[in-house]
Amino acid sequence: MRERHAIFSHITLGTNDIERARAFYAPVMAMLGLTMPFEMPGAIVYGTLDGQKIFIVSPFNGKAASTGNGNHTALLAPDRAAVDAFHAAALAHGGSDEGPPGLRPHYHQHYYAAYVRDPDGNKLQAVCHDDTDDRAA
Repeated sequence: MRERHAIFSHITLGTNDIERARAFYAPVMAMLGLTMPFEMPGAIVYGTLDGQKIFIVSPFNGKAASTGNGNHTALLAPDRAAVDAFHAAALAHGGSDEGPPGLRPHYHQHYYAAYVRDPDGNKLQAVCHDDTDDRAA
């Protein structure tokens, strides 16, 4: 049996406007170094072909997409500068602020994160766990 280290296969977020979502996610995901491993009609996909992915889709049942209270998707950032860039790109492309970039020492002393909502209201987070501040370099 193959040992597995990933905790999930994929996350799916709903949208009510796939083109508006595409305009938001393309620059935001680029700030985290995430690319689209494949094209899928009616969906936007980021991640890796053989690893974890995030899908942004219109609900399959044809009803309106809605958000959950208390839910958010946390995406790993390669460094603190990427967290800052993620936050700025989200706000510049129709997202809203849910918590600016900064340390959250109540999680651990190096926890650096930012929180946003996409245009559909899905809450996203970029987080870096590294103990260095690469932004000054």
